[in-house]
Amino acid sequence: MDTKIQETNPPPPSADALRAAFRHVYDPEFGVSVEDLGLIYGVSVGCDGVAVIEVTLTSMYCPAGEVILASVQSAAEAVPGVMRAEVSLVWTPAWTPDRISQEARHHLGWSDPSPSE
Repeated sequence: MDTKIQETNPPPPSADALRAAFRHVYDPEFGVSVEDLGLIYGVSVGCDGVAVIEVTLTSMYCPAGEVILASVQSAAEAVPGVMRAEVSLVWTPAWTPDRISQEARHHLGWSDPSPSE
């Protein structure tokens, strides 16, 4: 009887695992993670281990844009199971402060937004 040991690749990491890594990437102007600022618009990981991440910035004139994008790529590629990260800068939909998490609002000393009427 011929038995072969099949190598199986571990499943790719989840989008949640990458989002957790992005909580350690900080916008240098705000001192808040890019995840909590709501700058991460999309995350997916294919079976081949390629992570595809869509990122926006608080403005088109953000002086830290290149640093943020490079840091997101580095953080993604440090997650076990990610072979490569493709980071895209997107502008649609436009970022607004409504995307900031409650935790980040507290850190920034911002009050909760007024409920819509």
